[in-house]
Amino acid sequence: MKLSAQEYARRVRRIGPHSPLGMDCLWAFGVGGCICLLGEVLRQRYLALGLEADLAGTLTSCSLIALSAVLTTLGWYQKLAAKAGAGSLVPITGFANAVVSAAIEFKSEGRVLGTGAKMFTIAGPVIVYGTLAAVVYGVVLWAAGALGVALPS
Repeated sequence: MKLSAQEYARRVRRIGPHSPLGMDCLWAFGVGGCICLLGEVLRQRYLALGLEADLAGTLTSCSLIALSAVLTTLGWYQKLAAKAGAGSLVPITGFANAVVSAAIEFKSEGRVLGTGAKMFTIAGPVIVYGTLAAVVYGVVLWAAGALGVALPS
C-alpha cells in the first residue's frame, strides 16, 4: 500500500498522540523560571547573612548543584524533567543532573570504573573545553601584553 505524503500526515495526526505545544511551552517556561527564582532567593538569603556578593553567588551555584544532585539521586529530577521538558535544563541544574545521572547509571560496574569514570562522560568535554579556553585566553592576554596591545576590558 503506497501512501501519499498528505495521506500519511493525515493518518499520523489522527492516530498519533496529541501534543499540547502551548501547554508544554508554558510548563517549560514556568519550571525554568522557578529554578531561576529559587537561585535568586538563595542568593538574596546569602546576601542577607552579610556575605559578599561573589561568595553569595558561589554559594548559590553550589546550593543549586547540590539540590539537583539530591533530586536526581532520589529520582525526582527525572519526573520533573518529564513534565517540564526543556525547562528543567537550566544550565547549572541540568548539568548537575546529567553528571549524576551518568554516575548512577553505571553504579553496577563498581565505584571506580563505573560511577567514578562514567560521571565524566558528560563532564569531561565541558572540563576539557573550559581548560583549553582558559589556556587560549591566557595566551591571547599574555601575547597582547608582550606586544603592548591594549585589550578592551
